[in-house]
Amino acid sequence: MRQTYILTLICFFCVQSQLLAQEYTRQDTVRGSITQERSWWDLKYYKLEVTVDPKTKSIHGKNTIHYKVLEANRRMQIDLQIPMQLTKATQRGKSLKIDHDGNAHYIHLESPQVKSSVDSITVHFEGRPKAAVRPPWDGGFTWTKDQNGNDFIATACQGIGASVWWPNKDHMYDEVDSMKIRVNVPKHLMAVSNGRLINISKHDSTASYTWVVSNPINNYGVNINIGDYVNFAEIYEGEKGNLDMNYYVLKPHLEKAKKQFLEAPKMMKAFEYWLGPYPFYEDSYKLVEVPYLGMEHQSSVTYGNQFKNGYLGRDLSGTGWGLKFDFIIVHESGHEWFANNITNKDIADMWIHEGFTAYTENLYLDYYYGKEAAAAYVIGTRKRILNDRPLIGDYNVNNEGSSDMYYKGANMIHMLRQLTKDDEKWRQMLRKMNAEFYHQTVTSLQIESFLSKEIGWNLKFFFNQYLRDVRIPVLEYRIDGGKLNYRWNNVVSGFDMPVEVIKEKQSIWLYPTESWQTTAANTSEIEIDSDYYINLKKL
Repeated sequence: MRQTYILTLICFFCVQSQLLAQEYTRQDTVRGSITQERSWWDLKYYKLEVTVDPKTKSIHGKNTIHYKVLEANRRMQIDLQIPMQLTKATQRGKSLKIDHDGNAHYIHLESPQVKSSVDSITVHFEGRPKAAVRPPWDGGFTWTKDQNGNDFIATACQGIGASVWWPNKDHMYDEVDSMKIRVNVPKHLMAVSNGRLINISKHDSTASYTWVVSNPINNYGVNINIGDYVNFAEIYEGEKGNLDMNYYVLKPHLEKAKKQFLEAPKMMKAFEYWLGPYPFYEDSYKLVEVPYLGMEHQSSVTYGNQFKNGYLGRDLSGTGWGLKFDFIIVHESGHEWFANNITNKDIADMWIHEGFTAYTENLYLDYYYGKEAAAAYVIGTRKRILNDRPLIGDYNVNNEGSSDMYYKGANMIHMLRQLTKDDEKWRQMLRKMNAEFYHQTVTSLQIESFLSKEIGWNLKFFFNQYLRDVRIPVLEYRIDGGKLNYRWNNVVSGFDMPVEVIKEKQSIWLYPTESWQTTAANTSEIEIDSDYYINLKKL
């Protein structure tokens, strides 16, 4: 009977493994992996031109893609999602053959591609892009009207991918070095995009706005926003000199925005203190009003928080501290350092974006209200942790991990601050991290290795526990004969995180492992230091 039971279990898990494997389609692999048709060329420059027609909710345009040849190959993958259509590809005036395969389009180049050479192709596109259902989480184009009946339009495409509306190399590992974005809209509207506005061209019934991005940019960070905007601006004296800070809002909201957006320079001051210089001085900083909650588009942070503090007026921590700042200004701007400056190579490692950025909310509170306020806030967000799936998703299939990447991620990082044991060392470490990985795409292992080295503790099993497992560690203890016996349980093999506990009204460090250890104790109870996301169990 025992053998039969074991065999049944083995068969069950084999079937489950096969079912899980079938969850991913060929299109998932094509989108999520570094295919042969992607790996041979390196992105250098995009020249994106797009015309937006609000009446038909359609767009058309072209993208000229400059690239460097890394290895000889003549088949190039460009991504553009159905129902958008890639209608033509040309190189040096000649039309190229295209094999269409779902959302991937394989372009056959006529000329031999010489290693180390730089070349370009132009791809043309048109169609009615997917309408966003619940932006920014379920993204695409948002087509709405403002209170005066003017068209109010925006894009948001994290997760779903930039190729939902424009043709590009839609994988995070390869960021384009720079780009130009030209948006053609009805004449009475304004188009706001990434980088700096360099030209406005007026026509009979339309107007074209040209924006230039001087820094590397991830593809989902590219956005266009269209509306009856008015602009106001200020100069922020930052760590790298004068930073242009521009604000674009709907005309009826100008006075509310002037009051609420006083939060932006406050945010910049706190984050430059903790994280180092704003990473995109050359491209300026913008807040742009949009008809959805908000998003971290590089140098073009989008805002829809109704000019309220908190998250649409609510405190996500339940402590009161979440109402001390405008959640969208602080959180989405924090992404300029974590997502836009330091970008994950694979979406499976998106905890790097969201965990660290959720933690920047704490850093803002720490700067203005102190360490205890910041700690209370992050601890308050623990009630939102589900522990349903690991924070790290599956690689090479465009799969992100659990939504716990936000607040479990933030609480994990908060624990790392405790393990550092020195607040100034922690600050310098965060600054060094943004300098060392400046404008780079990275893996989780790179970040884990950096933090281990800087903190001076092998954090391999710590990260395996909090990133790759769903269990909350349990510190088990018993007190017998004046001795405190303690160990870790409910943990990955090898877990050995140091922890602070309250014993006899004093905070002391313990260094538990999975094996029982003993220390003196003239008490009958101990308490967990609340900075640690663990459970305590007395045996």
